[in-house]
Amino acid sequence: MAFWVGLFQKADIIIATSPQFFTTWSAFGLSHLKRKPWIFELRDLWPESIKTVGAMTENRFYHFLERIELFLYSDSNHVIPNTDAFKSNLTNRGIEQDKIHVIPNGANLELFNPRPVNEQLKKELDIQDKMVIGYIGTHGMAHSLDFILYTALKLQEKDPDIHFLFIGDGAQKQTLLKIAENLALINVTFHDPIPKERIPEYLSVIDLSLVPLKKADTFKSVIPSKIFESSAMAKPILLGVEGQAKKIIDEFEAGLCFEPENEQDFIEKVLLLKNDQQLRERLGNNGLKLAKAYDRKKLATRMLHIISQVEGHEEPQITNFYDEEENKKPQKVAELNYQ
Repeated sequence: MAFWVGLFQKADIIIATSPQFFTTWSAFGLSHLKRKPWIFELRDLWPESIKTVGAMTENRFYHFLERIELFLYSDSNHVIPNTDAFKSNLTNRGIEQDKIHVIPNGANLELFNPRPVNEQLKKELDIQDKMVIGYIGTHGMAHSLDFILYTALKLQEKDPDIHFLFIGDGAQKQTLLKIAENLALINVTFHDPIPKERIPEYLSVIDLSLVPLKKADTFKSVIPSKIFESSAMAKPILLGVEGQAKKIIDEFEAGLCFEPENEQDFIEKVLLLKNDQQLRERLGNNGLKLAKAYDRKKLATRMLHIISQVEGHEEPQITNFYDEEENKKPQKVAELNYQ
């Protein structure tokens, strides 16, 4: 669909964002048909990530997709990964280093900022007088939320004042609902997906922001965007991700990290945070420093600079990326993004 719609869109440059990986195929085709440059914005190592979660085995078809992946990196004018680890992965596999520019995820400081707790919403969710651990996002195979539910059963026995709030949808949502029902969990609430603009409202009612992934080397290279949104609202991070994400949290002391899928470590960190309000406040305040360091406006300016360097396009004289004056707009960009 992206390809066919893109045929009728005028553009000077085409940007494709992965995942979804097949958008990059559309960008490749449109680039060659229209004879326009294209940029590969890399937000997930695919097909490696689907192998990691067990959705695909390392067979001939997998290696075929991997060859296509490398070809697309090589064919694009620029590759923009969102972690340094992704860049290392690509250069180690033969992709030219000079065409790779890292721009990480960042915080939208206009939408996400500290605010008072929405007491009415807490009442609606029936989580008054609870320490709420919140997860807002995709309920997918990579997120290890089944592990969280099994651990929640033990926390239910240790401290009934701890409550988990899961907001969103995904491939594992129905499975997770069945697990919670079978375990008779009373310290877990599932909520339907909410619009992006309402996320700050729901983040206001949580005490800890949960960011888990499966224990796998592949996920050591990712930096979940949830980190930045929660940090911008001064919410301490409870991180179950190793590698790049852990490095950021430790650097700013914006949360506590537990070993992915390590039940004992997870329980210890939860209880530590539950019983130490001063620690929670300190981690939350440090999160504000993290969010400012990853301000999306600054990152957007860097992105625009890279776009402007594509061969055949001079860098526009822009003093403010968000200036709406017609003569200060960058060249038109067709972005193919199915996220």
